[in-house]
Amino acid sequence: MASTNYWRPLARFFGPGGILDMAGLSGPILPQMATSSPPDNQSSTPAWSSDDLSSDPHVREDKAGKVQKMFAAIAGSYDLNNRVHSFGLDQRWRRKVVRLAGDLSGKHVLDVACGTGDLAEAFAASGPEHVEGIDFTPEMLDIARERPSRPHSCPISWRVGDAMDLDVPSQSVDVVSIAFGLRNVLEPEKALSEFRRVLRPDGKLLILEFSEPSNPFIRGCNRLYTNHIMPVTASLIARDRSGAYRYLPKSVETFLSRASIESALVASGFSKVTQIPMTFGVCVAYLAQVD
Repeated sequence: MASTNYWRPLARFFGPGGILDMAGLSGPILPQMATSSPPDNQSSTPAWSSDDLSSDPHVREDKAGKVQKMFAAIAGSYDLNNRVHSFGLDQRWRRKVVRLAGDLSGKHVLDVACGTGDLAEAFAASGPEHVEGIDFTPEMLDIARERPSRPHSCPISWRVGDAMDLDVPSQSVDVVSIAFGLRNVLEPEKALSEFRRVLRPDGKLLILEFSEPSNPFIRGCNRLYTNHIMPVTASLIARDRSGAYRYLPKSVETFLSRASIESALVASGFSKVTQIPMTFGVCVAYLAQVD
């Protein structure tokens, strides 16, 4: 089942009716099972237009709806694009976050903005009692539910939810995580307060988020890749018309700085905030604890 999910987006590119096929360049590259495309979630109206992205997308009142529409459009190719455009590093980054959580024996993990379930699955294979994945976009959860369980994994439950208004009892979970999702929340500070509310004493919050490298040369190379190369290739793979891969670099450049995220965590009641830059600062893990 998992392999089918990976092949389908590629079929849109290489297979019959795909971009290379229309150019007369396609051949029998993919398995036959991949040639039947899933229902098209793409809308004729993009979630993010060029005008939308000419200014800060985080200040828009309609940001939540646009983010939801965007992820609904790219859900089927989301995992493939993550692997291809991070050169496989996204899985390494998530494994690092799981290790930062420490001993998970008997613990309850809440993964917010869980998407297609990569991080939740990694937690489930690391010894907790239960993992719950919550996401704002039903189409992403549809992919998560199709994942085959890893051996020796604990149960994972999936449901639709809002990071700013979690339907979770106060002080009921031991670990809250959010990977590449805080940037997409309409009011990040409100989400942080919710994470603090649901965590038990001595609980941990783990945030994984893209960042701007501090080294000018690396930052320039990263911007060249994320602004000019990745949006083209990722959009081709996904056949995306939502503007998702033009929103991504813009949303990183205009999001809270590392210092601002740390300040917001402290203001929300967290202590012992630690930043762990990864891959030259392309992304950063934040570990915040509850006293």
